[in-house]
Amino acid sequence: MVTEQKSTVETERYVSGLMLELGIPAHLRGYYYLREAVLLSASDMELVGSVTKLLYPVIARRYRTTLQRVERAIRNAIEVSWERGNPEVFEDLFGFSRLTGSVRPTNSEYIARIADKVRMDGF
Repeated sequence: MVTEQKSTVETERYVSGLMLELGIPAHLRGYYYLREAVLLSASDMELVGSVTKLLYPVIARRYRTTLQRVERAIRNAIEVSWERGNPEVFEDLFGFSRLTGSVRPTNSEYIARIADKVRMDGF
């Protein structure tokens, strides 16, 4: 049981570290929703296929808000990180950045890519 909890805490720390590297400020509500979305998606990648029907409602229930607010807060956090974050980190993780003239990743692309990295790195 302790190993499971430690593993969960380590995974949360790892995801938080990735998000901070991407430039998502921890004071944004979307930071917490996005972290939750990545953690849920890392354990069940099917959730990424239907973020509005499956993922956002789960997060909305957990945080006692609406799925529209969850979607908007996540989108805002991603926009902030896209504009203010380190382009090199985006290049490494996504293969593109704002400096290459690319448009920012969608919410589901962002969540899926981070969740995939979490899984590939053994968390």
